[in-house]
Amino acid sequence: MDTKLNINQWAEEDRPREKMERLGAQTLSDAELLAILIGSGSPQEDAVSLMKRILADCNNNLNTLGKMSIHDLCRYNGVGPAKAITIMAACELGKRRQMETPEERPDLGTATRIYNHMHPVMQDLDTEEFWILLMNQNFRLIKKLRIAHGGISEVSVDVRIIIREAVLCNATILAVCHNHPSGSLRPSQADNDLTKSIQRACNVMRIKFMDHVIITDGSYYSYKEEGLI
Repeated sequence: MDTKLNINQWAEEDRPREKMERLGAQTLSDAELLAILIGSGSPQEDAVSLMKRILADCNNNLNTLGKMSIHDLCRYNGVGPAKAITIMAACELGKRRQMETPEERPDLGTATRIYNHMHPVMQDLDTEEFWILLMNQNFRLIKKLRIAHGGISEVSVDVRIIIREAVLCNATILAVCHNHPSGSLRPSQADNDLTKSIQRACNVMRIKFMDHVIITDGSYYSYKEEGLI
């Protein structure tokens, strides 16, 4: 009696897709990652076992796998032209990534740098927008995100969304900014209240709240430089 299980019958924690979603891509073997790409094996062999067999014939070396042709890969039962091309495309992407230089993340460690980075985004807006700048411990930008936009004189901001995004990005430093289409640099009482709310939430979550910068077309107001953070 054939007791072989296909991947869908495996325990959920052992299935490559579920394992990657739960633990991250780095926890998967080469065979498991390739199995996700090809999707299925053959009636006699699941995708992971198939890729283990192909890799074994390559001495478990991805560089050797990358030298295989479509014809070479199609000799394996369960691999047709579509799967062979998928494997070759993945190997080619890996080679191209090696040739790329890492993307330089801007240093936003001062209000001036925040202004210079965000001014081109905000200089021509005729309504207010509120952005968050999520950074690592070296003040390098991880992600910038507009979380609200509104009228000419104010915008509604949910502090919970700010903190959620910071946590999801593993940010250790947070700055926020918004524009004043009127050109006035004077913060409103609503601006002051929001800044205090964000600071309290960051203190609870142990995230450094670096600054709240108000941007106009030509200048800025920094809560940090004014000694208010």
